[in-house]
Parts: sequence; structure tokens; C-alpha cells
Amino acid sequence: MAANDVLRAPHVMEYTYTRSVGPVIERFFAGLGEHRIQGIKGSDGKVIVPPVEYDPYTGETLTEFVDVGDAGTVTTWAWVTDPRPGQPLDKPFAWALVKLDGADTGMLHAVDAGDQSKMSTGMRVKVRWTTDNVPDLSSIACFEPEAS
Repeated sequence: MAANDVLRAPHVMEYTYTRSVGPVIERFFAGLGEHRIQGIKGSDGKVIVPPVEYDPYTGETLTEFVDVGDAGTVTTWAWVTDPRPGQPLDKPFAWALVKLDGADTGMLHAVDAGDQSKMSTGMRVKVRWTTDNVPDLSSIACFEPEAS
């Protein structure tokens, strides 16, 4: 082999398996397919969205689902100037934690605000649903500023 030859070893990394989501997330996803959002009530009475199977404080199994609104308040955010392939939007957007009406925790999703100057902590946003009734997170295209 000459000194300037390049050694190549083609390799494809794959994860060829299917993951089950369990009964709590399955119910959450089914609700999204119906364009509604559900959380779950923790032992302290707070509503957790997205729902979790086990109480974060006691470890007990949680079973009390609660419908929450499809609008809420941005609690924190980060602007994405150059979206990467596979991200929810192909134009600049914000990743934000949105505390939905009726929830006590934030849900991470994209916000299509148009440009960074229109984003702010405390702003009101609402879900932009897709036209598909797919029972998974892709039923939420993104959040957008609520009309004043």
C-alpha cells in the first residue's frame, strides 16, 4: 500500500428493532391521533405532560389521565437558525418547553413563530395539528403563536 492510499471500511450503523411504548404512552399517542392531549396526575396532584408510567416522587404506578388544553405558555426556548434534515420544520424555528393549559410540566416541541424577534418566554402558543390522524407525536406539526 502506498503512503497516500486511503484505507476505507464502509459500515452502515442500524438499529433494526421496534420499540413498544407501553399502555401510558400508547394512550397518549392515541389521543394525539384524535387531536387531543392527555397528561397523567401524579401523587402530588400535579399533571404531567407527556404522561409517565411511574410517579417521579414515589415510584408508584400512575393511572389517572387528565385532558389538558392544546394551547399554553412558553417557559423557555432556543432558536434554530439552520434546521437540520429530519427536524420538524425546514425553516428557522424555536425548540420550546410549552406548559399546556391544565398541565404542571412543560412539553418540548417546535414553535413556528416566523422569526426570532417574535419569540419570548411567557408567550402564548397553540398546537398546529396535522391533517393526519396519526396516533403519535407527528400529529402535532408544531406550535404557533396564539392570535391576540
